[in-house]
Amino acid sequence: MQGLIMDYPLTLTAIMQRAVALAGNKEIVSRRPDKSLHRYTYREFAQRTHQLAAALRGLGVEAGDRVATLCWNHYRHLEAYFGIPALGAVVHTLNLRLHPDDLTYIINHAEDKVLLVDQSLLPIVAQLRDKVKLEHIVVLTEDGQAPAGMHDYEKLLAGAAGERCTAPTLDENQAAVMCYTSGTTGRPKGVVFSHRAVVLHSMACATVDMMALCEADTVLPVVPMFHANAWGFPYCAALVGAKQVFPGPHLDPPSLLELLAQEHVTVTAGVPTIWLGLLQALDENPQAYDLSRLRALLVGGAAAPRAMIEGFDRRHGLKVLHAWGMTETCPMGTICNLTEDLQQQSEDVRFAYRAKQGRPAPFIEIRARGDNGLVDWDGKAMGELEVRGAWVARDYYHNPDSAECFTDDGWFRTGDIVSIDPRGYVEIQDRAKDLIKSGGEWISSVALENALMSHPKIAEAAVISVPHPKWLERPLAVVVLKPGQSATAEELGAHLASQFSKWWLPDAFEFTDTIPRTSVGKFKKTALREQFHDRFAGTTTESLSN
Repeated sequence: MQGLIMDYPLTLTAIMQRAVALAGNKEIVSRRPDKSLHRYTYREFAQRTHQLAAALRGLGVEAGDRVATLCWNHYRHLEAYFGIPALGAVVHTLNLRLHPDDLTYIINHAEDKVLLVDQSLLPIVAQLRDKVKLEHIVVLTEDGQAPAGMHDYEKLLAGAAGERCTAPTLDENQAAVMCYTSGTTGRPKGVVFSHRAVVLHSMACATVDMMALCEADTVLPVVPMFHANAWGFPYCAALVGAKQVFPGPHLDPPSLLELLAQEHVTVTAGVPTIWLGLLQALDENPQAYDLSRLRALLVGGAAAPRAMIEGFDRRHGLKVLHAWGMTETCPMGTICNLTEDLQQQSEDVRFAYRAKQGRPAPFIEIRARGDNGLVDWDGKAMGELEVRGAWVARDYYHNPDSAECFTDDGWFRTGDIVSIDPRGYVEIQDRAKDLIKSGGEWISSVALENALMSHPKIAEAAVISVPHPKWLERPLAVVVLKPGQSATAEELGAHLASQFSKWWLPDAFEFTDTIPRTSVGKFKKTALREQFHDRFAGTTTESLSN
């Protein structure tokens, strides 16, 4: 027997229609390159989105075609987020921090037909234009002057003024968005999200036990719109009719703090390196910004140090909300809101849990697999996290090696080594490739990094494995000190000695001004491992015992 319910397609056009009908006068605010602010409403946004879809159709874009974006976070990028899928085409966000060779590979692999690019990013396009097969390049200009052979975005939209794109009826299972992984372990891999996946992800993220977004919120995603759909914030905010604020290219702490205060932002999101910079700026001048409306700083992309979470809370009354996800999970997988019983626990217990990655989202299932099969949810046993769910990738786009990333029964292998406690809280111990195996025993680089970053003199710390002639691998810590501070290896070793066994302690501390980062803001440990590969060469004995 079948249910007698309408077959209502879950599509992005339905989200946009709802935003216009119920929140048509709510604002979308963007910071331009010159730091001036652009403001308009959801109603005006929707009209321009229709014009964009019509203009792209005029350029020959058809259902299923890929339209790439190379843009910062702003209102015109949001128009592409909705306008391209409304046409039945696929919006493909490009990571502007990737090497031009990687971008060339991605554009050609995805078979992008059109590229929308910010005027300020044209130098990147110049390095790859002759190597890609794009049919059209559309420039989001600030001065109306697109280079010869390229289209001006505003003129294209003006040419479609008054038009309403009569898009074909959309199937909720057809492709809407395409993102590529950052390629830290090989060639970037394409993930293709359906309309249904994005809509379900948006609905789940709006729930109280997730991000709890609602119409009264003002949302500012610092996480780039080219990074896993800005973690779904633009779509989720449109679904609930929340005000949206975009920072453009201005991601330095003073610019972000000014915008957070000025626009009365309630929810924001970014990687740990962003929030570490903001915490330092607030510590230096705690009275400079009124952040009283800010109820949550979502952090993901890498494990957030407990010391950072405590610092925002204790010194500034701000809540850091820890989450985990990947491009392959659209991206939200888990989020760390505390259960009722945990809220009654001591402050120390609460902070310990808030430093975990949290419990799975609705319609996401989790498990962890060790050397001897699935591990218990006891908070101690470690294994590789495997996930499946309503918005988890089941394959990569045109990738013959996809099978190795999935289990025989269809779960996605994340590459994250985790423990899961009886309440279902996930705690990432490390990436599989970053675990340190010393003398046959595992050492978590994440645990050491978080402990180092709790030291009052340390701004950032990355721990890597370095080849060792006796123990095969040993930990080495790369440390950035706060301005005006000094510290010794002995001092930092003593700081760790109270928390870890002797054989866990790094054999060396390297002090540096900066730690290299990946295109999405994570520590680039591959570069560090190359730099310090021979650090222990010639060492034959150590005063260590396992």
